Amino acid sequence: MNNDSLAKQQWQKQLSALWPAIKASLARVRKPCIRKHCPACARGDKHPAWLLSLSYRGRRTTMYVPAALAPTVRKAIQNGHKIEWLLYRAGPELVRKHRQKRQNR
Repeated sequence: MNNDSLAKQQWQKQLSALWPAIKASLARVRKPCIRKHCPACARGDKHPAWLLSLSYRGRRTTMYVPAALAPTVRKAIQNGHKIEWLLYRAGPELVRKHRQKRQNR
């Protein structure tokens, strides 16, 4: 097994360990509900909610996330940041390997 295939296997192993992953943000907000005579909204308390915000092809989308799913979404966002970091690191590593191959000729 050569170094490139070994590096590819390590890369795939790192990525698979970071699933699920998304590039988005999660915010906890307080919103009024749709019920006409809600006592909490009448007091001004409002209701806690989780909002997921993401962009796709330049368009921003926001959606509600059930409270039970919020920890999973938060972990997926953290994994997305880790994958971004791996990708940023991959560019310079690719250039270094290319330079080493040229010097070894």
